[in-house]
Amino acid sequence: MEKCLKQTFCFSLISMGTVVFAQQKISGRITDEGTLNMSSVLVVNITNNASVQSDDTGRFAIDAKENDEVRFVKEGYYRTSKKITREDLNAPLRISLKKMEIEIAEVKIKYNPTGNLAKDNQYLNESTKLRNLKSELGEYMLGPLNEPLPDNTVSKTFTGHDFKAGQVDLLGVFRTFSGLVKKATKPKITKASYFETQDFLARVKREINLDFLKKYGMDEEQIDKFLLYANGNRLLAKKNRKDFQIDVIEYEIKVAFAEYKKLNNLEGSNNKD
Repeated sequence: MEKCLKQTFCFSLISMGTVVFAQQKISGRITDEGTLNMSSVLVVNITNNASVQSDDTGRFAIDAKENDEVRFVKEGYYRTSKKITREDLNAPLRISLKKMEIEIAEVKIKYNPTGNLAKDNQYLNESTKLRNLKSELGEYMLGPLNEPLPDNTVSKTFTGHDFKAGQVDLLGVFRTFSGLVKKATKPKITKASYFETQDFLARVKREINLDFLKKYGMDEEQIDKFLLYANGNRLLAKKNRKDFQIDVIEYEIKVAFAEYKKLNNLEGSNNKD
């Protein structure tokens, strides 16, 4: 009986020891090669397939026992493995991950310069096709537009409400009406006949002040000669015989005389007209 009790007690102790031993954990902190805490590092116990991730402070805790292999994995860093010792079960681990080097692709130079400038330039210069393409692009950019430019106006979608929409512009209507009336009432310009021209020039001599011509020593015959010149040069009868406006005709005559005076070297008695 006593022997059975001892066996039962020993079996219980062994069972309890096994449970305690199986529930052991290791903990620690993961940093980079400096002092930066590393979050989201995958911590894997290769022996029992348990896994966790480190928190924002780089800390972790995972089930493990002595002789288990624990691996630390993070993208861009070399994998680190550690075999757990008895000391690791009693003190926090300090794991440091080393960053992988970035390999730069090797660049091979196909052409080895010879030192001969003429030969090297011939090889390194742009190809004929590329030069022709650049030339054609340059001509295209400098050439005339083949399509009209877009209308430089703001879309109605982005403009405010037009408060004049639907309203009649009375001032604009009045101006249009006045222009139409003026255009309708103004006589049509037509070629003057010989007799219309003679009548027009006679009226000019009657109603237009031509005294400034006499200051240049011009007599009646010379004035008539000048008026014929002015009529041919400024189309006086054609443009003014139906709408005889004295101020307009005076201006046209003086413009014609300025040219006539130069052609005939006329000088007035007071050296001015």
